[in-house]
Amino acid sequence: MQLRQWQSECVNRALKHFNAKHRHFLCLATPGAGKTIMAAEVAAQLLEKGLIDFVLCFSPSINISHGIKSTFSKRLDCRFDGVIGAIGCSYTYQSMLSFNKDFWQLLKRNRVLVVFDEIHHCSGSSLENANAWGEEILLNIQNQAEYTLALTGTPWRSDQAPIALSRYIDPNNQIQCDYIYGLRKAVTDGVCRNPKIVLIDNEKISVTDEENETKTFNCLDDLFKGSSVSYQSVIKNNLAIRHVLNLAVNKLNSIRLHNTNAAGLVVASSVEHATHILNILRKEFSQPTEIVTYKEQQPSLKIDGFSNGTTNWIVSVGMISEGTDIPRLQVCCHLSRVKTELHFRQVLGRVLRKSRSGNQEAWLYTFAAPKLVEFANRLAEEVPDIPVILRQSIEAEITQDSVKPLTLLSKDISPTKINELQLGSTYLDEQIPSHLTELVSIERSCPAATLSFELLGGFREKVVSTFSSPF
Repeated sequence: MQLRQWQSECVNRALKHFNAKHRHFLCLATPGAGKTIMAAEVAAQLLEKGLIDFVLCFSPSINISHGIKSTFSKRLDCRFDGVIGAIGCSYTYQSMLSFNKDFWQLLKRNRVLVVFDEIHHCSGSSLENANAWGEEILLNIQNQAEYTLALTGTPWRSDQAPIALSRYIDPNNQIQCDYIYGLRKAVTDGVCRNPKIVLIDNEKISVTDEENETKTFNCLDDLFKGSSVSYQSVIKNNLAIRHVLNLAVNKLNSIRLHNTNAAGLVVASSVEHATHILNILRKEFSQPTEIVTYKEQQPSLKIDGFSNGTTNWIVSVGMISEGTDIPRLQVCCHLSRVKTELHFRQVLGRVLRKSRSGNQEAWLYTFAAPKLVEFANRLAEEVPDIPVILRQSIEAEITQDSVKPLTLLSKDISPTKINELQLGSTYLDEQIPSHLTELVSIERSCPAATLSFELLGGFREKVVSTFSSPF
């Protein structure tokens, strides 16, 4: 298996790290760079040197787990399904919650390398601040594994909690990565596509309140600052939806003149929202389109089918926002209600992975909400200055609006149970399994019945191309 330069460097760094009696290694590599191949090479060399007996891999979704299984099996030239004779196995983080003590004895009786993909899903420097998956790592893996290799493209969490197995340095609690391969370097090396972010705005927005008083705003920034209209209302506005889809469809059609199987992804805010977008793409734009949500019988099979097919578009909510490897995706519409930097970068990552086709453009379309504009303009920062709370006072006052992090997540948790929880923070995309993220309303909606708004002006677009050279 031919390694890229960064992958060879990271493998050597990890082996030296382990040889120096350090057990935990954290690699930050931009989405689409090829972290799984690098991790498989580390495992192969540790096995060849006789330093480990077995490999366990954990990741946030079934599709990613299957991809890891395939890559490791190919590189290790051995079964990787956990049966007798296999050299390892790939599981989801969610499955950790159902393992009994007998399973964890594997780490105590053998020298095991444990690989964590997208480790930022697992939080906790102690049991007091750990989420469900982080707690399992602290109790059963941290001190039992021979080595751990943690991978992430976004080494922070929106809830400000520390990532499991990570080191933070005072005074700013900055995370310490053992190897960094950022998007800027990946674009320069030709490893990842150079993304262009299209920020969509409107020059005249009229808002009428319950007293029939009307205010006019000349951009979305002023709208959100000067009225109670929510971002969620904008991404559900029919005129706004049709405009962003028109731009994206035209762009994909132009790319498909060169790459006949190029595809686009729409990340919607809810199942209802996704279904509405699906109908517009099919009926008004005549675009072959699939939809995948938690309501599907076998969503992973549908994603696999789309990945290997030629259908133009796929509409989802949270199931293709992270880790899923579909190289033919080159256009994405970010119409999710989740406006965290972690989610924004993970969505962008879906169009960064290069393919063998001639045209390697990557486009992300979204609205010019202040936070999204900020995120687009600082893509060059490998680790944004996001504070981390390592300890929280037990005596901290709990307010009515505070949200208790989930401490137990069952793979059989129901939508009804999700709705019973008072969920309203911006970090729940990391607290619950990825296939349940779409059940949760991340942004509290305003009482829209008391006001109305119209997009009366022309749309305008600003293109942000962070990594383009001015020379």
